[in-house]
Amino acid sequence: MEVKALVISGNGTNCEMETAYACRYAGASTDIIHLSNILNGNSRISNYHFLNLAGGFLDGDDLGSAQVESIRLKYARIKGEGPTLLEEIINFINNGGLILGVCNGFQTLVKAGLLPGNPIGKRRVSITFNDSARFEDRWVRLAINRKSPCVFTKGLDQIELPVRHGEGKFVTDTQHTLKEILEGNLATAFYSDKEGSPTMAYPDNPNGSVGAIAGVCDVTGRIFGLMPHPEAYTHATNHPLWTRLSLPERGQGLAIFDNAVKFLKGIR
Repeated sequence: MEVKALVISGNGTNCEMETAYACRYAGASTDIIHLSNILNGNSRISNYHFLNLAGGFLDGDDLGSAQVESIRLKYARIKGEGPTLLEEIINFINNGGLILGVCNGFQTLVKAGLLPGNPIGKRRVSITFNDSARFEDRWVRLAINRKSPCVFTKGLDQIELPVRHGEGKFVTDTQHTLKEILEGNLATAFYSDKEGSPTMAYPDNPNGSVGAIAGVCDVTGRIFGLMPHPEAYTHATNHPLWTRLSLPERGQGLAIFDNAVKFLKGIR
């Protein structure tokens, strides 16, 4: 089966090219389509299997990161009178599609209420300003929760990826929500120390996310959002220590995309 991936661009995204490259490297036929072409009905999300919300600074981060985009998803209608973007995405999910949101894409998923879901559309978590009160551009270690239902992280234990964000701190509306996320193994990736243990210590945890949470999935495991950038580590030379370490040619970030394509092809 041919896996078709869609990367949405426009309104401030800046990682669509790298994301599309990662999808293609993993074996998916990939299109980059501007958001306006989705809204005017020229392209349909339902024509694809794998939806990617790339990183960047949507709408200039006005009102907060991805806040304008979350409103657009909830209220903007396709062709002005059709379903909302959120309704289109929910249909896409119900038909078995996969969604990956990275950095600004993760911010969109949580603020639109797509993560952690239960119910979809209700905002229960958010991503806010880093505890350091500055933009963080550094590499981090992630410990992967092997008990998570997340499709994208199957078979992974630890990976290294870069972060680049000013608003990356994951927070929940209540302690009950945090407990639900942790006990349900929806917390998929954690900022970790050199020993691979989740940590709140800066700079290993670059933003102060509660529970050291770096990435979250929904109960199906088919919607996944994370702040670090897997599309930014697709080749050994992307790593800052590539001249000093013996690294495999394929960067660790590709595993996220490989898992998505394998799942859609029915390879478990």
